[in-house]
Amino acid sequence: MADQPGSETTSRPVIDPILTDLIRLHESWMGLIYPRQRRDHHPVLGKWRPESQRGLLGYRIWAAIGLPLVLVGYPLVLLGVILRFYTRSLDRTVKRLGLVGVILLVAIIWGILTGIARIQFDTTGFLAVAAAAIVATVSAGVAVIAHSRGGRLATVAIAYPAAMTAIFLPPVVAALFSPTVGDVVFPQSEQLAIWILDELLFIGGLNEFIRAQFDLEGLGFVGMWLAISVPIGWFFGLIVTLADVIKPRE
Repeated sequence: MADQPGSETTSRPVIDPILTDLIRLHESWMGLIYPRQRRDHHPVLGKWRPESQRGLLGYRIWAAIGLPLVLVGYPLVLLGVILRFYTRSLDRTVKRLGLVGVILLVAIIWGILTGIARIQFDTTGFLAVAAAAIVATVSAGVAVIAHSRGGRLATVAIAYPAAMTAIFLPPVVAALFSPTVGDVVFPQSEQLAIWILDELLFIGGLNEFIRAQFDLEGLGFVGMWLAISVPIGWFFGLIVTLADVIKPRE
């Protein structure tokens, strides 16, 4: 029994940061409507609270609505922290290479793939890989420019989707002329497409319209991942921004 106080003390360093994060996340939720909700922003004045009974009732209802959202959103904050770590590492590499260095590196990699496609593919396949090479190279350059010269909005809206395009496109295009890669990429992509159509795009019969208009084969996989890269980029950018708000970088 003597070791119980010690174990409780040991658990506090784990629990306290989580409680602090949850409080900050809930304060950010309250700040969407009400002013002066973050304690660290106004240590003297304290939190703002409505004075009327009606206003206080609305304040408490908004706080209650935010509680389950905070519990659901906190894992996203942790995911944002992890992604922020890797994006910072990638950002340091990009800064060392510079804009020209990044474009040259991507162009060399895609140039090799395009050269292989020229040997193994017919004219149509070669042009498809060459077009993907141009898209990936331009996307990498756009991502660097938007991140380095734009603000947070440009980074989330442009840099992250462009970076996702440059990342997703190579394995999909490589799968077009590599059976080994294709056996992994194509079945997984098809399962993902089925899930997106049936679970996310079923409203208004949009999934049936897409199935009727597009065939998921060959270049269809390239178009699919180009379309997916944009919302995924926005999602990653938003949760990294959320992590910056709740857990600012030291």
